[in-house]
Amino acid sequence: MPGENEKSKPAKPAQKPAAKPTQKPAQKSVQKPVQKVTQKSVSQSSGSYGGDKGPKKNKPVKTKESTKKQSMLNTHKLAPFKYDMNEILSASSMDPAKASSFLASVIAKASRISTKSAKEFAKTFLDAGDLTKDEYDKICKLLDRYSKFR
Repeated sequence: MPGENEKSKPAKPAQKPAAKPTQKPAQKSVQKPVQKVTQKSVSQSSGSYGGDKGPKKNKPVKTKESTKKQSMLNTHKLAPFKYDMNEILSASSMDPAKASSFLASVIAKASRISTKSAKEFAKTFLDAGDLTKDEYDKICKLLDRYSKFR
């Protein structure tokens, strides 16, 4: 075609390239000084990566210690429990602001620690004179009724 030169023409598949000479021209070889790799140089060169922290040791496997099941407040029945507790506390002579924080503390102790600790907490209010013996007994019965072992 016009405008094409021999460099732009595709090579013919029938032609084989000429054999390359087996001898390479002599090059000057320059030896670089060999740096010894030590533990110090490895840890220094690691930079912010963190590098090698040494051999990993097998840690002993922690086994879960079994704990005895305790009676705790059933959180699935929390709304009826609050309703019944508010009925008891509204009939009591306790200040409404104090009754609200008392109820929150009883629920927290009964659902996270045990109903036994919640009863002990309520007993401190009985000793202080904020609750009567009858109200304390009703609260203890409610805690027993709305609790489960876990």
